[in-house]
Amino acid sequence: MSAVVLDSYALLAFLYQEKGYKEIGALFEKALGKGQPLLISSVNWAEVCYIVERRSGAQAWEKNGPKILSLPIEIVSADQSMAELAGEIKSARKMSLADCFAAALAKQRDSEIYTGDPEFKALEPEWKVFWL
Repeated sequence: MSAVVLDSYALLAFLYQEKGYKEIGALFEKALGKGQPLLISSVNWAEVCYIVERRSGAQAWEKNGPKILSLPIEIVSADQSMAELAGEIKSARKMSLADCFAAALAKQRDSEIYTGDPEFKALEPEWKVFWL
């Protein structure tokens, strides 16, 4: 299994059992079996955190944050190189800055992005996008 980057959309779909959650669940099982975690940028992790808190409250995040971290997932810190690449992507495309960090991580790791966010259409065909 090659590296996979999750956009916040994908992780939120899994948490809230929205469209695509079964695909993400199967992906977590596959990652666990192969010992290869799914990747998410720290910026997208922050996005998941604030969206869960807004939708369901801080207690929901306190309860679910540790559960998510028990899954085969690796939060990749945004360093200078990733930030500069995200900036380049943002300057050339109509995407949120957080989505640009997911794209930058995928570009750095030569990975497919799992999402359902239509903003990622701006990346095709240069990036590999798996649509939920």
